[in-house]
Amino acid sequence: MPTPHIETSDVNLIAKTVLMPGDPLRAEWISKTYLKNVVKINNVRNMFGYTGYYKNKKVTVMGSGMGMPSIGIYSYELFKFYNVENIIRIGSAGSYCEDLNVYDVVLASAAYSESTFAREIGVTKKHIINSNEELNKLILSAADSLGYKVNLTNVHSSDVFYRGDNSKFDFRKLVKKYGAKCVEMESFALFSNAILLGKKATCLLTISDSLVKKEYTTSEERQSSFNKMVEIALEAAI
Repeated sequence: MPTPHIETSDVNLIAKTVLMPGDPLRAEWISKTYLKNVVKINNVRNMFGYTGYYKNKKVTVMGSGMGMPSIGIYSYELFKFYNVENIIRIGSAGSYCEDLNVYDVVLASAAYSESTFAREIGVTKKHIINSNEELNKLILSAADSLGYKVNLTNVHSSDVFYRGDNSKFDFRKLVKKYGAKCVEMESFALFSNAILLGKKATCLLTISDSLVKKEYTTSEERQSSFNKMVEIALEAAI
């Protein structure tokens, strides 16, 4: 049966491995650029999802939306109701350090967050959750075969994008204390759901801007120019 947020009723239309960009238009671009025999599997709330074939292997690509509540819903439904085994988040991140530059690719070894998401769903009260080592090994092997460099590091999953003038937030403290060298907004919830449901999840990111060097990419570039990350994820998925 369809879920409240995913319209397909056929579990066989969704692959065991799902790539999840935050932007549904990035999911559409990936499906048109890399997949063959594509079927659209979701249109609810314009959170587009597609299943197709990459090198004769079935792969699903579906948007997650922005933030932990959003990816929390979609990843839970995919894991729980559509028998998905692996989710690889593919997204953008902001660099917290000098050695991560715009367009560098990052693989999240763990996600730190101030969020209560993991506690509220009954997984852990801890604020750091590891990604899946098995998926990470596949991703690193895929990157090596493609000749692409990947930076393995902890990431910060933030609950907020904008902060007020009175905020005392200092990203340098997160780098020092938790090894979180970049920031995004979804991985902590994804990893929490994977643990809750006995599944596998990880996160592959492209640096879209640097808080240290004040460098930025455009929304169009973020939607369709992160080719290395996408190709690594697709190779790992098969």
